[in-house]
Amino acid sequence: MCSPRLMDQVYGRISRRSVFKGMGAVAVAAVAAPATAQTANAAPGPGGSIVDLTHVITPDFPVWPGARQFEMRPIAQIGTGSSSLGSLDLAPTSVFYKNELRLDEHTGTHVDAPAHASPDGITVEQIPPSDLIAPVAVVDISVRAQDDPDTVLTRQDILDWESDHGHLPDRCLVALYSGWDTRVALPGAFANQDRAGVQHTPGFDPDAVDFLVRERDIVGLGTDTSSIDAGRSTNYGAHLAALGAGKYAVEILANLAHLPPSGATVMVGAPTHAGGSGGPCRTLAWF
Repeated sequence: MCSPRLMDQVYGRISRRSVFKGMGAVAVAAVAAPATAQTANAAPGPGGSIVDLTHVITPDFPVWPGARQFEMRPIAQIGTGSSSLGSLDLAPTSVFYKNELRLDEHTGTHVDAPAHASPDGITVEQIPPSDLIAPVAVVDISVRAQDDPDTVLTRQDILDWESDHGHLPDRCLVALYSGWDTRVALPGAFANQDRAGVQHTPGFDPDAVDFLVRERDIVGLGTDTSSIDAGRSTNYGAHLAALGAGKYAVEILANLAHLPPSGATVMVGAPTHAGGSGGPCRTLAWF
């Protein structure tokens, strides 16, 4: 293993080369974002932008009611002799920093694989890479959601979107934008449960999902809420229709407000643990 000094020298040279090379790239534009989400704007081409659709996961990030909260336990700290690996010590003075993570698969911005709601569905590592980069159509129901948290994205909303922007692109991801990502930092506001424990959050009407999987060519669905189903749903029709048809879902997206309704492309960095029902994912879009 290289010495810390040699590693610093090597990575220092790489970093400086990357910086100088990057100086020749197009300018970076800043975009406002919710405090719990990271947003980066860079130009993939002249005049283009990259938007981070991923929330930052913290120990108090909202999870599905009853699910395990995210935990991160330090394993090794640089410059200390402490190690939490039981009888195995990295070194008298560690040159590495690392943590142990404990979390529900469906934490933060995450993927639902078809297997999450379909006994015959593929698990997360089996989602074809070609399905994870796709045109994204953003359907905005945020005005309705402000007044009615139980509102759903309907078949008519899709037809209205197509009236304005043309037919949904082939092999696209349809994303529901309700403005719900602004609630993640407000205790209780994201799940929005009533006294009976029922969640009141927007979602997809199962009839709209059935229309999308039968009459349009989609790879999956996205939403800025915790579920593609409305929070009050008891039969999870949107999940059954989408995942049962072999489509995936991306839930708890951030920054959809910074995407145009059409013309953007999304990349879903799905995890690859064998047999997974889903997992946290870094999701980026550009236009």
